[in-house]
Amino acid sequence: QVQLVESGGGLVQAGGSLRLSCAASGRTFSSYAMGWFRQAPGKAREFVAAVSRSGRNTHYADSVKGRFTISRDNAKNTVYLQMNSLKPEDTAVYYCAADTRGVLTTDLYNYDYWGQGTQVTVSS
Repeated sequence: QVQLVESGGGLVQAGGSLRLSCAASGRTFSSYAMGWFRQAPGKAREFVAAVSRSGRNTHYADSVKGRFTISRDNAKNTVYLQMNSLKPEDTAVYYCAADTRGVLTTDLYNYDYWGQGTQVTVSS
């Protein structure tokens, strides 16, 4: 069983920055690929970013490329999402997720475990 706990969400003005964190339980965190997804009201959950087990490989949605950075610290069992140049359309609940097979993927159905989510609100 893997437990994921997100933190770092909040209210920020357009153009501002936030850093989300996701702390994972368990001793095999370094074997998981990790991803961030988001869900705005009335919309489907969508892929934001993913990072490989080692942290060397990453993948981003086109909508956040160049503004968001995903990273991980395997010693701390934590994955991060640095969000810069935030826009009102980035407003959503952000979820981190773990793929215990260790596959770097954008498909949310491949992720086995999910956090409870953290709200990010960007005002115009």
